[in-house]
Amino acid sequence: MNEVELTERCQAEDNEARREFYEQYAGQMFGICFRYSGDRDTAQDLLHDGFIKAYSSFNKFTYRGEGSLRAWLSRVMVNVSLDYLRKNEASRQTLTLDQIPETMEEPQEEDVSVIPHQVLMKFIAELPEGYRTVFNLYAMEKMSHKEIAEKLGINERTSSSQFFRAKKLLAKRINEYLRDHNL
Repeated sequence: MNEVELTERCQAEDNEARREFYEQYAGQMFGICFRYSGDRDTAQDLLHDGFIKAYSSFNKFTYRGEGSLRAWLSRVMVNVSLDYLRKNEASRQTLTLDQIPETMEEPQEEDVSVIPHQVLMKFIAELPEGYRTVFNLYAMEKMSHKEIAEKLGINERTSSSQFFRAKKLLAKRINEYLRDHNL
């Protein structure tokens, strides 16, 4: 079933289309939920909630060409994940300054490319929730710190600071991995 037909049938509440919609996108959307939650069980719950939200909101979706369905569903999953984090006040969790490396030696892009994707996702998942949330919104969703601050109800400088600290922690983990695996 192509995206146009899938959209039309899901909007008509066709359960066969809904099943295909889920099967087609669940894997990618689980990745988004996991990036924000950092926990497989929570990510599974968020995925479930996100699809329920998508099914009930299909009447608001307008097909705008190839890829627009996936993009819309991704936004739904990000918003469901952010709602969860807001309810748990995760965006305000931070580390103390002495838990963050003093200096940051950023790994080279070619060095990072040898690390398996699942290992990098694990490193992101292990970030404190607030750092992980800001990192995902800035690096993955391409939002500005101003947009992040508005979305999370935090100060723009807090967003910037949390992103910087997340980068430092990720750089430390990546460098340790490269050193430990002689890469």
